[in-house]
Amino acid sequence: MILILVMATILVIADQLSKYFVLVNMNLGESKTVIDNFFSFTSHRNRGAAWGILEDSRLFFIIVTIVFLIVLLTYIYKSRNKLTILDIVTFSLVLGGGIGNFIDRIRTGEVVDFLDFNIFGYAFPIFNLADTFICIGVFFLIIKIYREE
Repeated sequence: MILILVMATILVIADQLSKYFVLVNMNLGESKTVIDNFFSFTSHRNRGAAWGILEDSRLFFIIVTIVFLIVLLTYIYKSRNKLTILDIVTFSLVLGGGIGNFIDRIRTGEVVDFLDFNIFGYAFPIFNLADTFICIGVFFLIIKIYREE
């Protein structure tokens, strides 16, 4: 369990430092191209969940995140003696990502997003490192569930 908490803490720090860098060095809406027609850093704020759904539902997201974190930490604690490497990585990613965005919502009521991809002409919604950690963690969780069946 300690390893999960340490890894999650490192991910939270990386997420928060990346967001701080954007806040300090970019104006809201400013975009800096990294790879033409593919990837940019774009300073954006999201007051909702993925793709901006449930915008301005700050209290809802705070409550849901607290409940989720309690459930996840309880599961990790109860399973602590039988966790695999996949479990440790999965739970570290989900926990670190969840806490990273939770900090933003508590602090300012919105999440700082900045990773802006245009994939084959589709402008993918702008996201951040915490979102990436959560998505990768959920992908690993799907693998874990599939392997257990």
